[in-house]
This record gives sequence, C-alpha cells and structure tokens, in this order.
Amino acid sequence: MTDSANLDLVRWIYAAWERGDWSSSAWADPDIETVMADGPAPGTWTGVAGMAEGWRDYLSTWEEYHSEVEEYRELDDDRVLVLVHRIGRAKRS
Repeated sequence: MTDSANLDLVRWIYAAWERGDWSSSAWADPDIETVMADGPAPGTWTGVAGMAEGWRDYLSTWEEYHSEVEEYRELDDDRVLVLVHRIGRAKRS
C-alpha cells in the first residue's frame, strides 16, 4: 500500500517542525482553524495569519521547545492522526 498525498504532506509539515522550521504555511487552507485547547497559550485562531499568531503565542512561552513524531496513522482519505512527543522548558513555571 502506498502513502496518500495527505500523509506525505503531513509528514513534510512535521519534518519541518521537528527541525524547528515553523516558517511555511503554503500547505494551509486560507480558512484554516487552529485550536489550542490547553497549555500555556490556549485559544482559537482563524486563517493563515491567525494560525501564525496562535503558534507565535504558543512558542513564545518556551525557553526551549521541540517535538518528535512517534507515529502517523492514516485514518481515512481525509484525516491523518499524528502522535507527537513534545519536549520543552517553559520560560517560567
């Protein structure tokens, strides 16, 4: 079984994030909704600019931060679940 285009895209996005490269948003739908349900900067943002703002808020709370993908699960033709291990040291506790 070959990987789908969605799975390939999600792997590409997370590979960049694992390297600390948060600069690309070309993959995002213009109306993307970003939700951070908890953590140091919870909220909901709409659109590419909103997504950038949400991630900027979240990442600004960390002294050090990186993520490592543990597993990709292709749920169906439209959805990919990514299990991620996040490692960081907050600027303040």
